[in-house]
Amino acid sequence: MKMQSTNKWYILFILTLVYALNHVDRQVMVILSEPIKLEFGLSDTQLGMLTGFLFAAFYATLGIPFAIWADRGNRRNIIALALTIWSGMTALSGFAGSFSQLALARMGVGIGEAGGTPPATAIIADVFPPRRRALALGIYTTGISLGILIGFILGGAIAAKYGWRMAFFVAGVPGLLLAGVLMLTVAEPKRGASEDRISEANVPTVKETLAFFLSQRAMVSLLLGGVFVCISANAFLAGIPLYLIRVHEVPIGELGVALGLLMGGLGGIGAISIGALCDRLSAKDLRWRPWTILITGLLAFPFILWFLYAPDKQTAYWAYAVPGLVGLLYASISYTAMQELVPVRMRAMASAVMLLSLTLIGIGLGPVIMGIISDFYTEELGRFSIRRALTWILVFNILSIVFYLDSARHYRAGVARASQM
Repeated sequence: MKMQSTNKWYILFILTLVYALNHVDRQVMVILSEPIKLEFGLSDTQLGMLTGFLFAAFYATLGIPFAIWADRGNRRNIIALALTIWSGMTALSGFAGSFSQLALARMGVGIGEAGGTPPATAIIADVFPPRRRALALGIYTTGISLGILIGFILGGAIAAKYGWRMAFFVAGVPGLLLAGVLMLTVAEPKRGASEDRISEANVPTVKETLAFFLSQRAMVSLLLGGVFVCISANAFLAGIPLYLIRVHEVPIGELGVALGLLMGGLGGIGAISIGALCDRLSAKDLRWRPWTILITGLLAFPFILWFLYAPDKQTAYWAYAVPGLVGLLYASISYTAMQELVPVRMRAMASAVMLLSLTLIGIGLGPVIMGIISDFYTEELGRFSIRRALTWILVFNILSIVFYLDSARHYRAGVARASQM
């Protein structure tokens, strides 16, 4: 169709909006956790299941079939279908009358969202050359920050005035409209065009693809480092609203604005600016991909501790500025690195493997582990149990260090090997 654009910046803009709605629909559940807990009488572990495992199990495992489809079929169409599914299921979440009904709706959201990231990151890698790829994927990753910003602020404001159910309705409708825009205005790009490696060859089998992945030392270590960071990041994403409400008695309307700006606003700035810096540094030494994640994580660590033990909410807000700024980098740079460590026809599958690893373990288990630890300390610490749980979660940040260092050691050789295939 003549209306369909091949302009790479327009394609990136639409895909970023899609990714933003992915996270609006996901994070609205996080900001609504406390009122949902009170209405249904849930434990922190059950909240962790809703924001974590019950969603992530479907989101992660179905990413592989979607990626196989994306490496063979029309990726734009797949994204539009996925967007329609997850947006519809988000709206249906507002009708839930019990924990089990809400759990089923969140599973549906996970099923839909599984079809978003693998084909989108593969498209971006096909329209942006390597020298601009971390910037492009950094911009795409601002969909996370934009989604958090909108999901938290909108969800908190609507819940404060109309209740948590209405927040789900409002979050779901825009995705249904955007799916139509995507279908009408975005053209499917040629694979490998950005590197003059247009590939129409047969797609490798799943067995061949996974064997190649496992043979790439830099890729395996990158995944393991990302998994540990993701466990911590998602435990904090689910736990911080509970911590601020319980420890500092922040009302939900204020909470949505504060976290939207700290996690979403600052996170977007960091993803773009530090992503661009990572591109420039990586042009001289490719090891700056994993090094950037490692260094920014180390810089954020003391500020996270300050945040957790701040004497008042104002101090806590200031302390979280640094973690908020760098908190999304591990995702954008990991997806950039993953695309560089595989041949063209394995890119959607590479994203799916990253999605499976980060989501099933990180998003799936992070909030659950946090909830279990919080419930364990509830009798002893009461409302402060959530702070103790988040403190223990920081162990996973420490574990990631060795794997990012190992990935950096083997990264250049891995990229060279992938580019020859």
